[in-house]
Amino acid sequence: MLDREGPGKLPAAALALLVHLLFFVFLVFGVSWRSREPAAVQVDLWSSLPAAPQALPHRPEPKPLPRPEPRPESKPAKPEPLPSKAEIELKAKEAKRKEKLKQEETKRKEQQEKQKRDQALKAEQAKESELARQQREAANALAQQQAMAQARVIGDYKDRINAKIKRYINNQPCLPLVKPEVRYGVTLMPTGQLLMEPKLIKSSGNATCDQAIERAIRRAEPLPLPPDPALFREFRELSLVFEPNSE
Repeated sequence: MLDREGPGKLPAAALALLVHLLFFVFLVFGVSWRSREPAAVQVDLWSSLPAAPQALPHRPEPKPLPRPEPRPESKPAKPEPLPSKAEIELKAKEAKRKEKLKQEETKRKEQQEKQKRDQALKAEQAKESELARQQREAANALAQQQAMAQARVIGDYKDRINAKIKRYINNQPCLPLVKPEVRYGVTLMPTGQLLMEPKLIKSSGNATCDQAIERAIRRAEPLPLPPDPALFREFRELSLVFEPNSE
């Protein structure tokens, strides 16, 4: 009987023994924990409070980074409908019409600019023509005045020459003659002196009367001449006419 029951009772007995041992250990440790006295607390007394810790310097809080704005959602573009053939032809006609109008406008502006230039050129030419005419008239008037002044000077000095010669004429040989007229040609130097002998051009018909006129011409040297050298050409060769009985 013992041999048959032995294998089943051994585990049960071991388990019961283990439980009793655990219970015993729990009782021993539980009693020793309660029997311990509490540990003494030590308190330190301070005569003065310790210095307060210095506050750390304030650091600025970092600024938050800007949040990226959300991108608008791009919607796929709808494909535009292709133009019809009639629309293409209409657009082409409209483009041709605009181009023609543009060309006509450009041509019109060019014509206007050309007309303005032509008018300005004509006005400038008319102005220049009028100015040239005025200058010609002024030059002619000045030339006439100078010619008249020179003619007066020339006539004045020719009269002076005749008057000086007449002062030296002895008309006694010419008195028997009826209205005698004697003409001599003389060539003068710029000093008023005779360059050569007086030349008898027209005789009175009496040699003695003619010689009296020639002697008077020689005695009148130097003949008076104008101070302007440009007028000497009018006095280089003179034709002197005398009427001795009319003096």
